[in-house]
Amino acid sequence: MITALIFAGGTGQRMNSASKPKQFLELHGKPIIIYTIEHFEWHPEIDNIIVVCLESWIKELKRFLKLYDIRKVSKIIAGGISGDKSIYNGLKAMRGTHASDDIVLIHDGVRPLINENLISENIATAKRCGNAITCEATFESIIQSSNGNEIDNIPKRSEMFVAKAPQTFRYGDIWDLYQQAENDGHTPLDSAHLCSLYGVKLHIVRSTPNNIKITAPQDYYIFRALHEAMENRQILGV
Repeated sequence: MITALIFAGGTGQRMNSASKPKQFLELHGKPIIIYTIEHFEWHPEIDNIIVVCLESWIKELKRFLKLYDIRKVSKIIAGGISGDKSIYNGLKAMRGTHASDDIVLIHDGVRPLINENLISENIATAKRCGNAITCEATFESIIQSSNGNEIDNIPKRSEMFVAKAPQTFRYGDIWDLYQQAENDGHTPLDSAHLCSLYGVKLHIVRSTPNNIKITAPQDYYIFRALHEAMENRQILGV
């Protein structure tokens, strides 16, 4: 089985939206979370979708899933106090229904500008290598500083990447690591960071362009501009 685990449990404090969390902000009447889910709903290799959502917004999410005819979502799980806790809750909900070697794609609910090919590449790489981390090459120098005042190191730009999503694993492997982190008191930044804490060899899948995470107000406007540009290209052929 191949499952997309989409976590959307955050309140979006950096978005400064008083009315609704960032994943439910709308573009042309459709919430960002639905744009994201649709990529997995329409992908022929995805068998199942589990969404981790703010508990107070689960009812609203169910309404949108019905409105947009989303049929692959089998479970909606209440989110945790942080992103890593939300992923933990989602993986925990998969126990008993997923085999150890099943594939799970972990993806941000507010990262809607992916495509079918990126999902396919993640699945193929995870099947072949055990995991797949979507990464984007950096185009500027990365500065390393231990105190925030002085530069310790400037790594070669050609060797630097930014971790994106999806991040894809065999279910048993990633669930074991999240349980271990829970026991050890680690708070990983994301699943790739968790793997690095425990010395797991990771494999790169090159990201699609503009694979942004909508976190701050400017991200929403970038998403709107990029989405409309893609629509115009389809309609006008430009």
